[in-house]
Amino acid sequence: MSFNYLQPGKPAVFKDRFTTKVTECIKPYESGDRGAVGILGLPASKSSISMSMAAEAPQAIRKALGSYSTFSATKNHDFKDDVLIDFGDVSVHPTDVEATLDRLHVSVGEMLETEACERYIMLGGDHGVSFPSIHAFQKKFGRVGILQWDAHHDVRNLDDGGRTNGTPFRSLIEGGVIRGEDLVQIGIRDYSNAAAYDDYCEEKGIHVYTMDDLDQQGILQVVEKELQRLADQVDVIYLSVDMDAVDQAFAPGCPAIGPGGFTSRELLSSVRAAAMHEKVKAMDIVEIDPSKDVRAITSRLAAHVMLRFMYK
Repeated sequence: MSFNYLQPGKPAVFKDRFTTKVTECIKPYESGDRGAVGILGLPASKSSISMSMAAEAPQAIRKALGSYSTFSATKNHDFKDDVLIDFGDVSVHPTDVEATLDRLHVSVGEMLETEACERYIMLGGDHGVSFPSIHAFQKKFGRVGILQWDAHHDVRNLDDGGRTNGTPFRSLIEGGVIRGEDLVQIGIRDYSNAAAYDDYCEEKGIHVYTMDDLDQQGILQVVEKELQRLADQVDVIYLSVDMDAVDQAFAPGCPAIGPGGFTSRELLSSVRAAAMHEKVKAMDIVEIDPSKDVRAITSRLAAHVMLRFMYK
């Protein structure tokens, strides 16, 4: 039997014949597929030192992508023919954080072994997911340089609670996965860190830019300068975007919100500038708790961050 208006199994969504939404370009991975960008969900947040349901963020961000079209007026180009391959979400361990980290590491590595895409986006989860993800990229590609948008250093000690969302970059450095001089921290805020961790960053040679530094030097100038420096010494560059680098007015759905961060435009323009570099291979987006968000403001911003990375 045919129906006039019923669409069994499908939502009643308005369709404009001239508009392609980003979600229409996403297809689940199948063996042999090739696409412009691969997407992988890392839905882990049990290691968060504050109450967080960031494990729900990958699905919330994917849903937010459905609000946007593939056309860029700035570039005067429609990206509707770009295939985005979705590798799904990693099945995490229900109680064991270390087992979850291992599953994330294995899964990112398996995705990379498909060689299905030129670039990849990992959707966290809390910032702890960056440790296994970056480790997998280091195993596949060699020396990794990192641009980290963040209010916090995330180099906390491992004695007070083990591996958490506050330890990923200390874990990477202490594990010999990355070198301190290959890590650039952008947007570190006052009254959000401890003096001991500021000292640790200096000791390890991490390039740290506070919000005051960026006010004086300009975020785009800093990004361009550090990309040029990293490109001379690393094999690939990985962008790690902690959404709490953004001011609480623009990202209310972060577990660790605070004032004095980036505007949404500053985040988007700086990610776009970084994504243009040929050595930038990957990006993760972390620290969104959809249960704390307001009208999906933070997830929608994260979706726009993805667009700036995908449609460079």
